Amino acid sequence: MHSSLRDCRSARFLFGLLCSLFVLLGTFNNLPAARAAAYKTGHGNPAGLYRIDPDHSSVVFAVGHAGVGTVIGRFDTIRGHYRLDPGHVDVKIDILSKSIDTNHAKRDKDLRGPDFLDSRTFPHIRFVATTYKKTGRMSGVLTGKLTIRGKTRTVSLHVREVGAADVSALPKPWGGYLTGYDAEGVIHRKDFGITTYPAMIGDTVHLYIDVEGVRVQK
Repeated sequence: MHSSLRDCRSARFLFGLLCSLFVLLGTFNNLPAARAAAYKTGHGNPAGLYRIDPDHSSVVFAVGHAGVGTVIGRFDTIRGHYRLDPGHVDVKIDILSKSIDTNHAKRDKDLRGPDFLDSRTFPHIRFVATTYKKTGRMSGVLTGKLTIRGKTRTVSLHVREVGAADVSALPKPWGGYLTGYDAEGVIHRKDFGITTYPAMIGDTVHLYIDVEGVRVQK
């Protein structure tokens, strides 16, 4: 009986996956043949100042729940700019705290409230870089000041350059000379005055940030 149940669930999952694939293929069916070529990572020069493209950037976090699981969330509104040229670092990321989204409306309302982010009083979460130290040809450690709930702490992010290329084929506001970076790091919520439910919610918060930007200045 258990085997039959697993088989039934597997069949439903496979059917749903195939349906999603057909929808995805239909979405891209009208693209020119040249755009359907094999995917390649751009290896151009990433130098310059870039405006963050909010439609292709995200801030995701993960935190322990009840000692048995992990809750994943994200912030839906991110803006800012970045420059990671040798000897010239200029990174500012601005996140709307009320844009938090954990796929649960009541929980999100609580997280926006005074016990957690207090979005009404502190509408912005900001990161401003101070230094960038290369650790490899396409990697480094970005250190800066992170401000949450009016409290500022120094944090370090491990950064990986994804690619750089002229992607003028994309329409505005997305097209142009683009670069992208992935970053990850760890913060502790108590450092920012968020200590609600310590027995149910972990103190360690893992951050995963990916940004794509359009070059606005060489």
